[in-house]
Amino acid sequence: MTQTIFSPEPHRGWLPWAWLSPVICILLVALSSVPVDIALEGVALLDAEGHPRSAAAFCVFLILPFAAMGAAVWAWSWLVERRGLATLGLTGARWLRKYFAGLAIGIGMMALAVISIWLAGGYISGDVFPAFSSPESLFWIAVLLAGFAFQSGVEEFIFRGWLFSTATRRWNLTAGFIFSSVAFTFLHFSPNKPVHEIIMVFTFGLFACAWAWRAGSIWGVMGWHAGWNWFTGVGFDVPITGLDLHVPALIVQLTPSGPTLLTGGPAGPEGSVLTIGMLAVATLLVLIWPRGRSGSVEQTPAQGGETTIQDPT
Repeated sequence: MTQTIFSPEPHRGWLPWAWLSPVICILLVALSSVPVDIALEGVALLDAEGHPRSAAAFCVFLILPFAAMGAAVWAWSWLVERRGLATLGLTGARWLRKYFAGLAIGIGMMALAVISIWLAGGYISGDVFPAFSSPESLFWIAVLLAGFAFQSGVEEFIFRGWLFSTATRRWNLTAGFIFSSVAFTFLHFSPNKPVHEIIMVFTFGLFACAWAWRAGSIWGVMGWHAGWNWFTGVGFDVPITGLDLHVPALIVQLTPSGPTLLTGGPAGPEGSVLTIGMLAVATLLVLIWPRGRSGSVEQTPAQGGETTIQDPT
């Protein structure tokens, strides 16, 4: 009996085996995005390390490669698996409200992480609200919000929408959590990345899966991911996943002054052990929080011999 997360609507095509789904995901993402990245480097928008050279280049970097990734995964789900968007997490009422609630939570959680690092002695503060002295900087900060909304939305569609639901349908919920988070970590991996950064990415993936599962859609976690990424980069003039947005801080300029494990080093506050701990605790809270009056997951028979994993509320 097949388990579904978001919608009981059956798939009408071929669904890959659970172990094969992350391999297909990695291939779809790589084959669609690498040519775009090479083209962006060819027109000098990216440097030799693949990092955007300016705020404008960063905006392009957030749109074109991720548009290619999203299109590839959507085409696979439509043509091969023959699944509707509701089965990929784009379902439920009041989606805009859920999205903006997630956006606010993402900003709040990153603010909490940065403040915790700061209070622990990991940052030295500098200018306050420096971005407000430059209308051009505020313009790019606003454009970057739209860019991160698109980029984060595509990542959630791929990893928590398609891959998470595919592995769960083919095997079970645990497989969905593991294979989605492993593929997400693999595609953010580099040989020189410290172990604590790899742990952070995997924990990030688990938290996003837990949110999507609990909510029964990906709208909220899409907003959370966008708020998290955007505020990391523009809020304090610190790197996001090792990348510089080339804009002054929106809130306060912070300079790392503590050990790498505390500040996150070149990765920025995402790589801090405090951030990892916060995400781990948040994941556990989402997983164990009482689920309605029954306090347990309800399984409701659906079409085609499927079982829908639902929240009784």
